[in-house]
This record gives sequence, C-alpha cells and structure tokens, in this order.
Amino acid sequence: MADAELVKKMLRAILLANKGGVSLSRLQSEYKELAGEHIPHKQMGHNQLETLLASMPSVVRMERSRSGEMVYFASGAYETAHIAKVVARQRSSKKTGRPHLVNTQMRVKPAAPLVLNAKPQTSLRQPSHRGRGGSRGGGRGPTKCHPPCCFLLYQRSDKRMSLPSRFQKEVHAHLSRNPQQSGSPGNLNESHGPGKGRPYNPQQVQGRIRDILGKYSNGFWVSKLPQIYRELYRQELPTEAIKDLELWTHICTVEKTCSSNPSELLLYPAKEHTTATSPSVILNQNSAPVPSPPLSMSSPSPPSSPAALNPDLKQKLEELLVKYSSGLWAHALPKLFQDTYKTKLPGHVLENLHLLSDICTIDYPMPDNPKRAILYRRSSTGGGGREDENCNRRNSSTSEEEFKVRQALGRRLSNQEVPPLQIPNEEYPSVLVVEASNTNGVILRYIGEDYSQAQESMEDEMREFYRLDQSGPPPVSSPSSGQLVAVKAEEEEEVLRAQVCEVMADKVKVCYVDHGFSEVISETKVFELHEKFYKLPFQATKCKLAGLEPFCQEPAVLKRFETMASGRILLAEILERRQTPLVVLYDTSQDDDVNINAACMKALQDKTLASPLQVNSTYMNVTVSSVCSDGTIYLQLPSKGLVKLHETLENIETYFHSQVTSEFLVSRPFCGKGCLARYKGKWSRVEITNLHGSRVLDILFTDVGVQASVEVFELREIPSPFLRDLTAIPPQAVKCCLADLAVGIGSWTAEAVQWLREKVLNTTDCSMKVAKVDETKRCLYIHLFTDKNFHDPARSLNHQMAQSDLFKQQPDVFLTSHSPAKTSTPTLSSKTSSTSDSPNSSPTSASVPAKPHLKRALSGPRGGGRGNSIMGPSETPSSPSSSLQLPPLLELPPAGSNIDVYIPVACHPGHFVLQPWRDMYKLVVLMGEMILYYNKTEEKPLNIEKNQIYAAKVENNWHRVLVKGVLTNGLVSVYELDYGKHELVSCTQLRPLIKEFRQLPFQAITAQLAGVKPRQWSEEASIVFRNHVEKRPLVAQLEAVQEAINPWDRKMTVFLVDTSQEDRDIWVHDIMAEFADELTNEL
Repeated sequence: MADAELVKKMLRAILLANKGGVSLSRLQSEYKELAGEHIPHKQMGHNQLETLLASMPSVVRMERSRSGEMVYFASGAYETAHIAKVVARQRSSKKTGRPHLVNTQMRVKPAAPLVLNAKPQTSLRQPSHRGRGGSRGGGRGPTKCHPPCCFLLYQRSDKRMSLPSRFQKEVHAHLSRNPQQSGSPGNLNESHGPGKGRPYNPQQVQGRIRDILGKYSNGFWVSKLPQIYRELYRQELPTEAIKDLELWTHICTVEKTCSSNPSELLLYPAKEHTTATSPSVILNQNSAPVPSPPLSMSSPSPPSSPAALNPDLKQKLEELLVKYSSGLWAHALPKLFQDTYKTKLPGHVLENLHLLSDICTIDYPMPDNPKRAILYRRSSTGGGGREDENCNRRNSSTSEEEFKVRQALGRRLSNQEVPPLQIPNEEYPSVLVVEASNTNGVILRYIGEDYSQAQESMEDEMREFYRLDQSGPPPVSSPSSGQLVAVKAEEEEEVLRAQVCEVMADKVKVCYVDHGFSEVISETKVFELHEKFYKLPFQATKCKLAGLEPFCQEPAVLKRFETMASGRILLAEILERRQTPLVVLYDTSQDDDVNINAACMKALQDKTLASPLQVNSTYMNVTVSSVCSDGTIYLQLPSKGLVKLHETLENIETYFHSQVTSEFLVSRPFCGKGCLARYKGKWSRVEITNLHGSRVLDILFTDVGVQASVEVFELREIPSPFLRDLTAIPPQAVKCCLADLAVGIGSWTAEAVQWLREKVLNTTDCSMKVAKVDETKRCLYIHLFTDKNFHDPARSLNHQMAQSDLFKQQPDVFLTSHSPAKTSTPTLSSKTSSTSDSPNSSPTSASVPAKPHLKRALSGPRGGGRGNSIMGPSETPSSPSSSLQLPPLLELPPAGSNIDVYIPVACHPGHFVLQPWRDMYKLVVLMGEMILYYNKTEEKPLNIEKNQIYAAKVENNWHRVLVKGVLTNGLVSVYELDYGKHELVSCTQLRPLIKEFRQLPFQAITAQLAGVKPRQWSEEASIVFRNHVEKRPLVAQLEAVQEAINPWDRKMTVFLVDTSQEDRDIWVHDIMAEFADELTNEL
C-alpha cells in the first residue's frame, strides 16, 4: 500500500509550485518526474485518479475552466461559516464600523515533534479485559487514569454514534475542516477503582506499602501503586488508601511534580530513608515491574567524599533548579554557578550527585554515558503554589471595578452558580480578541465547539425564549447591582447575558459577560435570566501577553495591538495555565506567522536611532557582520543607535559582574522573547526564534544577523534598569543583497559564499552604495566595496563576482554553504553556532529552508543526479560504513502484555506507527542534543546511499532517518525512524549519524490492528480509524510480533484501547469491525 501521507506531500508540492493550476495529465506527468512513478491511485483504493483527488479536499481543490477542462489547485485554508459567524455576531463597545473580519480559518501552528516536557509521565489506566464482540468498553480498569501532560487528548463529543449516520457524520466532519484542527478537549477526569469506599485494614496496607517501597527504593508514580499492589498480593488496593498516603509520613513521602497536572504524584520511602531517584526506571510498562538499583550506584562516590553538602551551597543549587523546572544538565552546573554566584562550584558535587537527592531527582537519559545526568527539582508537598487550570472565571468588563468577583445574584434568582470557564486543552487554541486597555488584561473569547458554538446555540435559544411579542417574560421591575440578567441589545434583535453594574434613574449599566464590554441601556430591555441559561460559563475572559508586562499600558503598545489584534481571530500559545493565562498571540492568516507580542514590542523602538538609508547614497566604515549561505549579507552602519547599543551593553556587562543572584536566568522562554546571550565573549541582544522542547532553542543575534542554537541556561534576562533603553534601539543588523548579479538569493554556490566571506568578514573598512530598497522584503540591494573607492563600479565585489566562475554549478543540485576560514569564526559559547560559521545553524535561516525549493526542482533541467548518490563534480565522497553499528532493538514485552503507547501516524487499521511511552523523554533529550551538534557542524561531501541511516534536518529538527530513495532532482526520500513519517528533504540536509546518537533504540514501530480481518480499507474507514487513534496516547495489548533483521522492518499486531474515559474502555477494533459490518449490510 502506498504511503498516503507521502503522496499528499508530493501532490501539495506540485500544486503549490503551479499557482495557476494544472490539468490532470500535467499533474500526473510532474508527479512521475518528481517521484519516479505515476500517482498510485489504485494502491490507495481508487479505481480512477479523479476519485483519489476528490477524496483529498485538504490537499487538492478542483475547478472547471471555461473550456470545460478540470483544473487542480492547492487547497487553501477553508473559511468555515462558524468562525465567520463568530466575528460577525461579536458585539463591541465601539459603535462605528463592523468588526474586523480576517482569517476566518487560520493556518494551524503545528505542534513541535518534541514533547514539551521531557520528564517521564504517568501510566494510562490499563484495560481490564479484551473487548471483543459485544463486550467493548465493558469494565473499568483498576488504576487511575492519568493522561500524560505532554500529549494533548482530543476526543469527539459523541463516542457511540451508530451507522450509518455516525460514520457519515464523522467522515463529513473530517473532510469539511482543516485536517490539522483538533476536536473538543478530551475527558481528563479520573477513574477510581472498584474498591471505592470499601472499608480496609490500614495496618495491613501500610505494612505492604512499606515492603513495596523497600523493593522500589528509588520511588515510583502513585498511579502505578495499584498495579504493583495487585500483582504482588492478588488483591485490589483500596481507593481510600491512596487518599491516605499523604497522612502516612512514617511510611512514605508523597511529592507533587513540576507538572501543571496536580494529580501527578511521586511516592518515596519515608524521608529518613530517601535515596536518589531516577524517574526513568519507573516507567516499565511490562505487567511485572522490574526493580532497578539506586542511581547513586551509577556514579559511586569516593571514600573521601563528604557525607552532605553545605546548606548554603545546597540552597544556591536549589535556586538554580527552580529556574529550570524542565530539568538542567549536570554538566551545565559549574559555568552556571560561576556566572550566577561569582564563585566556583566545588568539584566533588558533580562526582557525588546523590548528595543532591533531597532537593532534586537525577536521571541518566543516555545509557552509554553515565556522566550525562539531568537534574529535576523536587516539588514541595506543602503546595501553596498550586495553580488553578480551570479558572478564568470572572465578570467581563472594561474596568477593574467591573471585573470584581460576581456578587449575589439577587433575591429573585435561583442559587445556581455559573460554572467556571476552563482553558482549552489545545496547545494553540483559536481566540477572538475583543479589546485591551492593558496588555496584562486582554479580553478575548475562545473559539470551538464547547465555547463559541455553545454560546451561539444558547443565544439562539435566548432569542426564541425572550421573543418580542407579548408572550415573552416581562422586564425586571427593579434590577440590583451584581444581578445576572438577559438584555435585549439596542441595535440588533439579539438577547445576551449580562450583569448589572450600576442602576441609574431609568437606565442600567450592564456588562455583557459573553462579549466583554459594558453598555448603558434602558431599564425596559432588562429581563430576568432564566435558570437554564446559567449552565454555560461566561465566555469573555482575560489573558496576559507574555513579554509586555513592563510596558502593559504604553500608548504605543496599545495602539499597535489595537491595529493588529482587536476584533481578529488569532491563535494563542498558552505558556502558563492560571486564572489569567500567560499567552503569545499569532496571526497566521498571512504567508508568514506574525507574532503579535513581538510586534507590539517593536512599537517602542525609536526610529531616530535606526541606520539612515537612502537610494543612491554612499556609506563608509561599514562592517559586514554575517554572510548567510543563500547570499544574504548583514552589516552594521555607523549610527546613533549603534553607539548607544555599545554603551548600554558595556553597562550591562559591568552590572552583571556586580550582581550575585539567579533572577536573570531565563526560566520561561517563548518565541519572540528578547533576552541576552554571549557572542564573541560579550553579552549581546538576541530574539528567540524557535523552541525545541524545553531546553534547546534557536536564537537570532539581532544586531549582527547571526543565528544559533543554544541551551536555555545560556540565556539571561535583560536587567530592568536597561530594558527600556535596549528596547528603544532598533536592530542594528541591516539585511542586504548584492545588486546586479545574475544569480538570485538562494541559488548561490558554496564557493561563492566562501569567497565573499573571506573578502569581507575580516575587513573593517568596507563601503557600500545603495541601489534599491525592497520594502516588502525589508532588504537593501547594494554595491559593496572593500575599500573607499566606491566611485569605480569595477572595484565592487558585485562586479568581481559577476566576472568570475563562482556561480557555475551542476543543474538541480541543491546548494548550501561551507564553513568559512578559521580566522573568520566568531567565538560563541560552547553550544552556540552562527550562520557564518555553520550554515545550517538555524532552522529559520533564509539560506537553507526547512523544506527544499520544490518549484525549482520541478521546473529546472534534469540530469543532475547520480542514481543513488549525490556528489559534487570534484568532491571525494565519504559514505557511512556498511558495518555501521545500529542501536539495539527496542525491547518488547511478551504477547498478552499491555504497553502505554502514542500513535504519531495512522494510515488505516493495517498500517500505523506507535511509540512506547517508556523512553519518550529520552528521545526528547536525544533530539535536543542532535540539534545542538548538527547545527554547528560543517557540511562535508556525503555519498548518500539507499537503505542507510543518517541524520536529516526536517522542518526545524534533526531526525534519525533511513534513506528510502535518492531522486534525480536533489531530493531524498527518508523515513523518520523515531516518528514513522515519510519526508522529502534536500540532499544537503543529511549528515552522518554519529555513534553517540546510535545508542537509543529507534522508537517508531510499525503495527497493524488485531481483531479485524485484513482488507482493502476505504478512505472513509481510514478517516474513522485516524480520528480514534492518531496523535493520541492509548494502551496497546500485544498480540504478536513479526521479527525482522532491521529494526524498521519489525511489525507488531496489537489491540488498541482508549482508556481516557472514566467509566469504560474503548476497543478500537470493535469500532472498525462495526464499521465494516454496517458497510457490508448497506451494500
């Protein structure tokens, strides 16, 4: 069976490269030209190619031309009627004009493949029995359901729809929405075991728990305790005993994790017996947990080591760990300690990490390197800092007084309470921004089934209930302040929920609790709110914009926000889930995502400090700070801003030397955040451009144009005394391109880039003449000189390059840059890589796009390839050894065992990919290390061979891949060995996979669903299957394993069970069997 996702990717690439559309015959020919074969419509279950394309509305849009021929286009984002209605129905306090209707269906920001929290997670509730035949979802599992916080659970609202309407509705809903959009939030409630409320013998249970903790002295998750108890004693652990654990301090210690999920608890022996703990060893998913030795055995302390650390030293180390809740590499401690406290970390600390066991847990994610440890701060059981994730309950209004906690509803009203508004579980929920008088309190509404759609349904029902004829209820005779009422809007025939803020003579000031603004209306339009309209939470809520806290009331910031965000549908990245969530807003309606928070910060820049630029003007004493691998140049011009920047950064250096505190460590990184990092040994301004998990990120040095990948502990907050001054200075790196060259940006050869770097990077006396200013690309086209003889065009570097052979290249070979000479290498921190040092240092680099330039590959001349290898004409290839050591096979439990898994890819019941949870956090650590390593390594000529493993850069991340084929146009078809996805990448994006990254077993395992007969699954059946399993954590019950020589050829046969519901298990094979039976009956 052809890989449906790969076919879709290639079709989308062809259609995007042909904006005017293509005919069916041309589409077929260009697909064969790109992939080497025709579109495999029959292998994908369609007799005609047209029917296959019609089944892909998320990829292909079809239109009939005037001549009657069908023309195929790339499918754009669908403008859903619902979101358009949300904007149209949103009422505003601003009476002039209509709301700003844009991006009614936005491009969804894809979640990063790296899970957000690298710490191990709890186990799913295990299914009680196999749900074959009519027994699907029959019983509850014995342990609690703790869905992992690093994965988002999405469930459809109806789990038991019956055919034919059920599957028709499901398939139709899938085809009519953006396939990346998720459904409503899943049910995250806990399920208590069958022993709930039963009396038990505390002494007996305490003794048994003491024995279990003696066996598992490193501790384990509380959610695992019922399973261990049942296997050891053949009895169910009483649910009441779990509640009493925190009271049994003489038996055990219960600790909350750093996770935002308050139900995740760790269990250890009583304090006096606590030892160093490894979170990784408790996630054994076999039916019988295997004990592991204490972690301190991995790094035994010498006899002369101290028995305990100095309390002051321990307190300082704990302060550092507090800043990095997602963990801190132990090897980073010495430099971090030195920078923060201006004193050396005692050498014996790293040799005796077990001495830190009472303030942190210690994990060794790299089995081949026991010296690489991650430290996680222990959370205090005292709590106190617990956040309420279900909040945002408030009364909406535009003043602080009107946002006070709701008062008594009034004597005539019922005692019903309006439920609190829960924050959506999606990583990027859609929101409608209402307005903001302060960026710390932006009023918005969530978009979705349980939010805006539910509100529309309620308001439609209210309009019918409070109809205008005489049969409707009478107005409230004497409204009181704080009372919830129904209000007939002044201008439209709408009935809205509101709260009385102030009672006047014959007027009432009300706050519309679902729309977020106030209005003074006639008393005759105020009606008693019926009790059935109390069920829906108030929809207008507040959020705080991250990074803008010091400038929350700046007029320039608020004006920019009003222009860019008010009345618009945006995406909200929720950084902190609390009563007023901390968010970053994105407008994804354009070709590039716009970070609203970062754009508002730029409103504070002083334009008089920017570099003065005019066409035909000449500038001397120009410094070229960076030459990118696509030919883009960044340079600095003499200006008032540059002088002030150097002065401010020097003052910051002095200030940091005098401060002994951890407050400047960056603990909450996010895209668009401005902070400081080391460049050539000095602190420089940077902007975070991308995050890879919680510890590795990409940054841009905004004043030199250099991009790099660093670890979060290398960043520092801008000290508050200098924040306003630095914010006012515009970026001093000016983006330029050389004018009058026949070769455009992105088509430079490595030789041309290297030649230019050698000419300009060590020259301090360059001059330039501006030929053109491109405002859309924010780029200058210039003539560049290495001296002051700018009057002679023949002396320009442009002329010299145009007359040379530097741009002669082999057709269709994708180009990137080579590293410059050693003399031009900037000195960054140990993990930092720059664009001019390492061309692929950043996934956001314009020079090496994350996706290859497909348009050129499709339309350019052929013949540049060499079968199964890609090499330059005069390069000596280096190929991976045929005896390359592969990672060990992923250990699997015996048949019949249950495994906690995540499904990253699902094609149909006969082919999907699963990942065991057990080592998921190790994969996160591995990918972070790969980013840091490969983003700063030089590209070398590489002989790419089929069926060999490499590291490949795929959409901002480095993956371990298997090469499936090398195409003649410079593209390589690869299979991600840890995620199970097929991708097309440029041949320049591959690197040898070094030994350090070949220790962890490949995490992706191909599987097929047990309990159903093998068949040719239809597209409708595949959609139903994907909706139930793809991108979800499930329990897999292992039926059989088909072993193979290569790890990627292994195949499992498993039952899949969704245990996220409180009262039943959902066996996926029963759903698919029911679908097949109903389909057969209909035929």
